[in-house]
Amino acid sequence: MSGEARDDSHRFEGQAQTVLVKDLSNRQFLGRYAKPGCVGLCQGTSLADKLILRAERRLDASGRPGCWSHAFFFEGLRADRQHWIIESDLQVQKKHIRLGVQENRIAKYFDETLYPTLAVLDFGLSPEQVDGLVREGLELVATRARYSLRELVGTYLALRLPELRGRENLLARDRSFFCSAFVHHLFRKAGIDLAPGLDVKHTTPEDLSRTPVPHVTYLLKRGAPPGKRAKRTGRLRHPHV
Repeated sequence: MSGEARDDSHRFEGQAQTVLVKDLSNRQFLGRYAKPGCVGLCQGTSLADKLILRAERRLDASGRPGCWSHAFFFEGLRADRQHWIIESDLQVQKKHIRLGVQENRIAKYFDETLYPTLAVLDFGLSPEQVDGLVREGLELVATRARYSLRELVGTYLALRLPELRGRENLLARDRSFFCSAFVHHLFRKAGIDLAPGLDVKHTTPEDLSRTPVPHVTYLLKRGAPPGKRAKRTGRLRHPHV
């Protein structure tokens, strides 16, 4: 298949296979690999994304920044023939601010300058499992679950004190989720725990990328191929902003 290179020598942690994809635009990549029930990960270039990547360095034994700054869930095609996602995000458009769980078109992630690295995690779910995830996501959209900046602070504290990560987020609020906590919540409600032993509201995008749940990761990576250091550790690293 054009643009695809299977890279069996590099694995994420757990029972995961990685398919390295090159020479595709974001639009082409998502059009080819995104499907209902999959999880999306991106590495953004904004200041907020950079701060998240830096905070995730505490998850790496060598102290390197994380690979992923945002996570979302692929809902599928709608009546407009567009692929939609469900995510918890802070989105500002002119004077309109949306803060919380929301639906957006997948086109939001087509810009390579804003999102140079993307991944799609495919867990091979059944149609019934996908329907359950979408229903729960839409319920949180309809009831206006909030995006929690406060819980992000609690997660940052837990990254500094790892013994807190399995406990309830100290700054937890009802019906509030930041991006990766929202995705983890959806799957746990469906009986699939993407990060066992970790409190939902301490889940980072990096934690989702390391899930032990068997899956295939389709990775769109630009730039130079992984160096020797990545090969020695067995963990695929990506260029950071």
